[in-house]
Amino acid sequence: MRKFLIFSVILASITLNIYADSIPSPVRKPFKSKGVVYVFDIKEEIAPPVRRKTQKALKEAKEKAVDLIIIHMNTYGGMLDAADSIRTLILTSPIPIWVFIDNNAASAGALISIACDSIYMRPGANIGAATVVDQSGKALPDKYQSYMRSMMRSTAEAKGRDPQIAQAMVDPRITIPGIIDSSMVLTFTAKEAEINGYCEGQADNIEEILKRNNLNDYTIIRQNLSGSDKIIGFLINPFFSGILILIIIGGIYFELQTPGIGFPSAAAIIAAVLYFMPLYLEGLAANWEILIFIVGVILVAVEIFAIPGFGIAGVSGIFLMVTGLTLSMVDNIGFEIFTTGINSLVAAFFIVISASFVSLILSFYFTQKLFGNSTIFGHLALDTVESASDGYHTADLVYSNAVGKKGIAFTILRPVGKVNIEDEILDATAISGYIEKGDPVEVVKYENAQVIVRKLKVD
Repeated sequence: MRKFLIFSVILASITLNIYADSIPSPVRKPFKSKGVVYVFDIKEEIAPPVRRKTQKALKEAKEKAVDLIIIHMNTYGGMLDAADSIRTLILTSPIPIWVFIDNNAASAGALISIACDSIYMRPGANIGAATVVDQSGKALPDKYQSYMRSMMRSTAEAKGRDPQIAQAMVDPRITIPGIIDSSMVLTFTAKEAEINGYCEGQADNIEEILKRNNLNDYTIIRQNLSGSDKIIGFLINPFFSGILILIIIGGIYFELQTPGIGFPSAAAIIAAVLYFMPLYLEGLAANWEILIFIVGVILVAVEIFAIPGFGIAGVSGIFLMVTGLTLSMVDNIGFEIFTTGINSLVAAFFIVISASFVSLILSFYFTQKLFGNSTIFGHLALDTVESASDGYHTADLVYSNAVGKKGIAFTILRPVGKVNIEDEILDATAISGYIEKGDPVEVVKYENAQVIVRKLKVD
C-alpha cells in the first residue's frame, strides 16, 4: 500500500505542471471608480468545508457581479487536496481575488495566498512553512514534498512571483542568497514578504487595504452562510465522515450477528443517509456511486445468509462498498474518476479504510462483551468442542439415514449450522435464508457430509 501511495504521488507530480499549464488565464474585470467588494473568511483548517465555502463565495460573487473578492485569512493550513481545489478556483476566477492575511497563512494557507492576485498582511503576520507533514507533524518523505514544491512553483509562476521562494517554503534544502541560506523552511514576516514580492503591502484591516488602492467608493458585502450551509459543511468534514463510516460498518456487522431489523440496522441507515445526503447535494456523490455502495451491502448479505463460506460475492461486496464510500467523497465527472486528482482519491480512500478498520476492531470487541464469544470472529466461526459424549458422530450412515426425518435447529443456520435429529447432532445447511435456533426442521437430502434441511411451518 505504501508503494501504491508513493506511485500515486509521483504520477500526480508529473501531471501537475501539465494541468497547471492548461488552466486558462481568466480575463480580469477592470476596476471602476465605484463598485462592490465581496469578502469571505478562511479562518479554520483547510478541508472540504472550506472548499465548499469558497465555491459558494465565488458563485455568489459572480451572481452579484462584484468587482473584487477579498479573502480574510488566518489559518495554520490543512488538507492538501482541498487547498489544491481552492487554488484552482482562484486561478480560474474572472474576478480579481486579493487576500488579507490576518496573522497566519501557513502551509496550505500559503498555497492559497500565493494563488491570489494581491497579498496584503497585517503587521506581525506570517506566510510560509508549507512542508507536507503527517498527523504527528513529522515531515513526509521527499516523494510527497516534490508534489508540493511543484504546486507552489507553478502557482507562483502563474502570478509572476519568484518560484524559488515558493518552493523554499516547502524544502529546507533550498538556499536563496540574501533570503534563506540555512537548512530551515522559509517563512516570511509581513515586512520580509513585502520586500521580496510576496506582499503588496501591510494593513490593519480590509478597509485600509481599499483606501491604499484609492477604492474609497466601494461597498463591502460579506459572505453570510445559512444554517443549512453550516450543517452541510459540518457533515462533509472528513473527521465526521469517518465517524459516519464507522457507524455504517459497525451497524452492518452487528446486524449480521443478530438477524432481523433492529437498532444496528437503524443506526447504519441513518449514518448512511447523513453520509451520502450532503455529498449528493454538493454534487460530489453521484447516483451510480451510491448504487455501488448499496449493491455492495446486498452482496455481503447474500454471502452471509445464502452462500456457504466466504467467496466472490463477499469480496466483491466489500470492494463495492469501499469504492462507493470513497468515490462519493471526491469530485469526478461520470466515470472519469481520475479527473479529480490522485491526491484527493488517495486521501478519501485512506479515510474510508481507516474508519472501516477501526469500526471492525470495535465491533469485534463489543461482540465479545455482549455475546460472550471466545474468539475475535464471534459467530462467524464455531468454537465449540464436538465430543462423542455430546452425541457428535462422523459416520456417513447416520447422515444418510436422517433423510426424511424431522428435528430442531441445534444452532442458528445462516445457512450453515447444526441440527438435532433424534438426539443426533448433525452438520446441516438450510435450503434458503437462515433458520433460528430451536425452529423445527426436516431433512430433505444428504450430500457433501452434511444434511440439507428446510424449515417446517408451525401450525
